[in-house]
Amino acid sequence: MNTFAISPGDSDNARPNVAGFFDPRTFSIQYVVSDPVTRRCVIIDPVLDYDEKAGATATLQADRLLEYIEREGLGVDWILDTHPHADHFSAARYLHDNTGAPTAIGRPVMRVQTLWKEIYNWPDLKDDGSQWDRLFDDGDTFRVGKLEARVMHSPGHTLASITYVIGDAAFVHDTLFQPDFGTARADFPGGSAHQLWHSIQAILALPEDTRLFTGHDYMPDDREPQWESTVREQRDTNKHRLTESSEAEFVALRQKRDRELPMPKLILHALQVNILGGRLPEPESNGRRYLKIPLDALDGAAWE
Repeated sequence: MNTFAISPGDSDNARPNVAGFFDPRTFSIQYVVSDPVTRRCVIIDPVLDYDEKAGATATLQADRLLEYIEREGLGVDWILDTHPHADHFSAARYLHDNTGAPTAIGRPVMRVQTLWKEIYNWPDLKDDGSQWDRLFDDGDTFRVGKLEARVMHSPGHTLASITYVIGDAAFVHDTLFQPDFGTARADFPGGSAHQLWHSIQAILALPEDTRLFTGHDYMPDDREPQWESTVREQRDTNKHRLTESSEAEFVALRQKRDRELPMPKLILHALQVNILGGRLPEPESNGRRYLKIPLDALDGAAWE
């Protein structure tokens, strides 16, 4: 299985190098995005390994990123999450501790914290986003070396989903998947198929040659993992007919599909870590860490 690929950049045309790392356990893609000229980079959506059967954590995926960064002689400017993930733990804090680079996410993460604070009955949780070094607002800009980057809020999949546009590359997280798989679900707490539709339309309004990098790939028809497309390809070939359907038609399709999907197996495990910026729970008196799983808190149980 292909679990690594580089989409090469071009220093003359503001195109970053994009290294994608596929995690077969969670079907997630992590990215190291670098400026070919200055060798500065950002890390996007890193994965902290977790085995729910053994309750074990590891840093195998995150260490792959560190090994690549060291091998390529890159310097890390930012560690970025696109949203609080429901299907894997974030390794943002582990990578911050190993690189010193600041962490960031969209400011609406505070709304996600408030929502999950109630679900977990967690009165002591700080829901001010202070677990990250920076909270991005829609339209904020920053730099990766000499490359300009900007932030687009892209709610729908979650309240806090954002897209990072770096040079000619856009990291669209769980809003769009590869054209043969379609679009992301919008039935998590705080999700909205209507908002997802408008977020997708904003992404499709980017220049048609913009490279789009998605957050997951589920390999329909047993093909190899893929995670890169373009605005043109998504407009022309996405199976959810994004340029032909009306908002109402898309919402009906998305809601019908979401009703058929079970909740991700790690959603209740992962959110309590990810709304802390990738921090694991503090050890208790015996030195062990514990996750808290609320019972009967979410719909979507799969009994068959």
